[in-house]
This record gives sequence, C-alpha cells and structure tokens, in this order.
Amino acid sequence: MDIEKYNDLIKSAIKLFWDTRNSQSNAQSEIDIKDTGNRSAVTGGKQLDGLLKLLYVVATDVGIPSNCIFIKGNQLPGYFRPTKDWDMLIISPTNKLIAVVELKSQVGSFGNNFNNRTEEALGSAMDLWTAFKEKAFPNQSAPWLGYLMVVEKSDKSTSPVRIAEPYYKVFEEFKNTSYLDRYKLFCQKLMLERLYSQCCLIWVTNDHQFGDVEESISINTFLYSFIGHLTGQLHEFNK
Repeated sequence: MDIEKYNDLIKSAIKLFWDTRNSQSNAQSEIDIKDTGNRSAVTGGKQLDGLLKLLYVVATDVGIPSNCIFIKGNQLPGYFRPTKDWDMLIISPTNKLIAVVELKSQVGSFGNNFNNRTEEALGSAMDLWTAFKEKAFPNQSAPWLGYLMVVEKSDKSTSPVRIAEPYYKVFEEFKNTSYLDRYKLFCQKLMLERLYSQCCLIWVTNDHQFGDVEESISINTFLYSFIGHLTGQLHEFNK
C-alpha cells in the first residue's frame, strides 16, 4: 500500500489539532476567565479526531468493514479496574478483538504532565494484557495495541531537564535529556517491553509544522505496522 497517499490526511489532522485546541481555549476563557493552565484543552477532547479519521480511512482501505471500527463508547474490560475507554477498537463479526488504539497529546505543562502520561500508558497496557491473559477476550490471538503521542515542540520541551538523584542514580540514558527526548525513550521502551505493538511520537508546533522524532516510532512506521496487522487478520472479516 502506498503510504504517501495519507500525507494530506496527516497534515489536516495536525491542523485540526491546533484549530480545535485554540477554539476550545478561547471558548473556555469566555466561560471562566479564572481557568488557568491547560485545563480547557484537557477537558475539551476532540483535538485528535483528525488522527482517528486517518486510522479509520487506513483501516477501511485495507478492507475492514466500517461497521467493525468503533470510535465511541469503546469500553473494554480490565483486570485491575472494571473497564477502560479506548480511542479506537476494531472488532471482527465473530467478536474477536483485532486492534486497540490510544491517542494522547501534550502541549505545555511538561513538568506536571509527563509522569501522568507515562503512568497512564503503562497502566492501560498492563491492565489490557492481564485481562487478555485472564480470558477477558477468549478464543483469539493477541490484538494489535497502538499508542500515538503528539507533543508540542518548544523551548520547554527541547531543553535539558534537571534530574533529582537524592538517593540513587537514574539510568544513564535519561541524563541531559529534554521532555521530548524522554517521550522518545518512553515510546521505545514500551515497544521493547512489548507493552504496545507499535508506538508513534509526533512533534508539532502551533504554526502547524510537525515531524517524526525517530524513525522507529514515526507515523509511517506506525501506519505500516497497523496495516500489516489488519491485512493479516482480513480473514476474520470474511467468515
């Protein structure tokens, strides 16, 4: 499949991300001028709908029926909690869980939110795989689990961050790193430990520029992995 045909959709998704974020922030300011930081952007949602559309189009191009792709009300059973709402699910007509996708973003407030994002992603993956092991999704092979992260590229996200080591030394690879570097390491380690089938990290700026942080976690690599898994599971949709 020619992956370059999705370039315009990716550009549109990044533009929608900023347009939606800015409109939500403006609307929230009109409602509550005491709202500080990025709470309005966090509570608004919908900023990543362009990327959901991209994945939806890719899946249908592969041959997945549209009625098997779910982008709302996507609660799956967990092991450590009753359910978790994911951003996209693909489920076969015979009720087999084929693919699961989580989308996240980070703009500003890096010091406050980096650890939150890492803990969310780790917990969600551990919860799903433990539920899978305990037969929450019986009679099937492992689903494809994708994690896509959009991070603002700015002075605050690209400058080295001080590390506190009051008792023990941190791992060497974390020293002299920025938050964007740390997100890169995080995504790579999620895949190394097989917590996610494929991760993607995209940097963005508010003038709608964007790019890949590293090839192994690029948007194209993410899409190729997604396409490969869905292609290998097409037989589940023809029964």
